[in-house]
Amino acid sequence: MSVLSTERTGGVLTLTLNRPHRKNAITRELWSALGDEFRAITSDSGIRAVVLTGADGNFCSGADISDTAGMDEFPDPAQEMRAINAVIEQLHGLSVPTVAKVRGVAAGAGWNLALGCDLVVATPEARFCQIFTRRALSPDCGGTWLLPRLVGLQQAKRLTLLADMISAEEAYALGLVTWIRPEDEVDAFTEVLAARLAAGPPLALAQTKALVDNSFQLTLPEALEGEVRAQTANLSGVDVLEAFAAFAEKRDPVFTGPRGTGG
Repeated sequence: MSVLSTERTGGVLTLTLNRPHRKNAITRELWSALGDEFRAITSDSGIRAVVLTGADGNFCSGADISDTAGMDEFPDPAQEMRAINAVIEQLHGLSVPTVAKVRGVAAGAGWNLALGCDLVVATPEARFCQIFTRRALSPDCGGTWLLPRLVGLQQAKRLTLLADMISAEEAYALGLVTWIRPEDEVDAFTEVLAARLAAGPPLALAQTKALVDNSFQLTLPEALEGEVRAQTANLSGVDVLEAFAAFAEKRDPVFTGPRGTGG
């Protein structure tokens, strides 16, 4: 049984963490599989949106601390963390929109994996925890970079220092969940959402994602210049012509332009 299952429907690729007996806790094998898929996405122009989820009622309970396979490959903890970080950077660097669909628990590295996606859909029963300090660890997988940007310093410190489990409702109130949908609706909602993203103009979506992601490191003049470069690329592409034609003809556009890399 593969630790990461894949399903492709049109331009949407769904990646499912598939270790249900361990609440989809992440092992070295699963990190490696994720890295392989993220690399493949960058070279497959047919993939225009990605959904990341977990099997059998849970998203991911974090790192599997019982995982000892491959210890000889990473005798140095720093080396192992950098290998994991490379996968996190691949996720953040994807030019296509990414959606996390969260059921059950999303804890530690698992929650930070979900936060690394552009949008998060959760069921009301979903629970979230920056569990690290309970294990005498500090946050990793980008949590200390993401949380202050998403919720501010004080809330980020509350979530990480106390490591409390929070509900989907609280995560939504904090801006850490984009939508809450009932259990019997979450699959259909996410499917429609991902299809809508996949039908969008690939280059414009990639440019938009990169502009927003990079904004925290830029001054206003730098951000404005980035918008100039992005818009220039958009205006020279075929999809903007299709958008204007569809508007004039009162029909839905069909975007066929290249995906690009954004930025």
